[in-house]
Order: sequence, then C-alpha cells, then structure tokens
Amino acid sequence: MTTSETKLTDEVKAMIGVEGELAEASWYLIENEGVRRFTQAVMDPDPRFWDEEYAKNSKFGELITPPIYVSYQAKTPPWGGDPVTQAFKENPVADGVAQLKERPKGSLPRVPTDLVRNLNAGNDLEIFQYPSRGDRIYKQQRYANIIERVGRDGSHMLIITTEVNFYNQKGEKLCTTRASGFRR
Repeated sequence: MTTSETKLTDEVKAMIGVEGELAEASWYLIENEGVRRFTQAVMDPDPRFWDEEYAKNSKFGELITPPIYVSYQAKTPPWGGDPVTQAFKENPVADGVAQLKERPKGSLPRVPTDLVRNLNAGNDLEIFQYPSRGDRIYKQQRYANIIERVGRDGSHMLIITTEVNFYNQKGEKLCTTRASGFRR
C-alpha cells in the first residue's frame, strides 16, 4: 500500500501540547492491600513496600510503592463495567482503548486521523518522589509530540507520544510517564 498523502496534517500538529484536565487517577487511596497485591503481581518482594520497620530505617523513612504503581491506578469504580471489554463486544476488531466511546475525565481529545491501529512504541518513567500511604493520586495528560514516519511499504504512520504527570493531594509531582505509540 503506497500512499503519498501525509498524515501529519496541520490539524494533527495542532494537538501537540494539548492538555487534558487535572483529574483524580483512582477511586482508591494508596493503601497497604493495593500495594501488596501489586507487588505480588509484578513479583517484587522488596521489603520497602511492606515491612514498616525496614522501611522506617531506609532512606525514605516510610513504606513506599513500586515506581510504576501510580500509573496503574484505575478510575473505573468497583461497581462499573470494564470499558475495554464493552468496546470489544461492540466491535470485535476494535483496537483497545483507542476505540472507547466513553472517555474518562481528564482524557485527551482524540487525534484527528483516519489511522486507527495502535501499537506500543515504548514507555518511559521519570520518578520524582514516591507516594505515601493515604495519598490521593491525580494525573494530567498531554500530547508531548507527534511525528510521521513512512513504512517500507510506503504507508504513512504517526508516532504519538503522550506524557502523563502524576501528583499527590498536596500538588507534589510524583512521576511522569511517557508512552509512544504507532498509529497506522
């Protein structure tokens, strides 16, 4: 499939720098049971996550969470359905979250393109401080960059980089995640 038509239109370029609103990242506070389950799932037995005495004597002085924990907080209420499952029920060839009809609060507007297939192109995490037990987590997203590449077959694709900043209830920045994805 050879096309000479660019996908990096002025309308797409205008999305660079667009931010979503600051929104609560989860229904839950940072608490022991959630951290315990997460550390078991990622198989990280570090005692800084669960042993209060050990953590108290560490350089952090308290229990901490695994670095990626806040980025896995979900705003779906425990009684709510799974929006990704619903998207696949409505369209069995849907490509995950890009096809969701309902967007969570704070979501970015869709990039105006006819390219609908998504492929993860990499993730990066920058940690500023660990959240404490009892913290409420907030996040704010933005389109950090959008570039165009042409595949070997001549088809155009976009590489969209989204940046998400996570904060605690005091407004202190906890971490920044950057995720890039191919849109084909």
